[in-house]
Amino acid sequence: MQVLLPEGWKPPIGYANAIAVDAGRIIFVAGQVGWNAQQVFESEELVPQFEQALRNIVAILGTAGARPEHICRMTAYCCDKPRYLAARKELGAVWRRLIGNHYPAMSMIFVSDLLDHPGKIELEATAALPAA
Repeated sequence: MQVLLPEGWKPPIGYANAIAVDAGRIIFVAGQVGWNAQQVFESEELVPQFEQALRNIVAILGTAGARPEHICRMTAYCCDKPRYLAARKELGAVWRRLIGNHYPAMSMIFVSDLLDHPGKIELEATAALPAA
């Protein structure tokens, strides 16, 4: 996996502009919300839901033999822009605890609502295992 950064560009903080992968197996993870394995929200707050959604992604990747560092793309859909902006430091700490210092190509999209209530954030990911 190679992070792509054009010459002279300032490095982004908390994500990569692009990642190149020589992949052997690609895993597409559907949008994960902040509910547990029984599809129950244990919190209505953004940060705990973000943490649970990341945990869900890590668990799904594990079933394919993948780890967080194999994530090459992630898209986040969030219903609460002011809360997201206020919680960036907390969200970053959660990210580093669960994913480490690996930052894939990412997009953040703010939406009016999510299908699963009382979801505040939904994360979808693409991971690539190295070619054998």
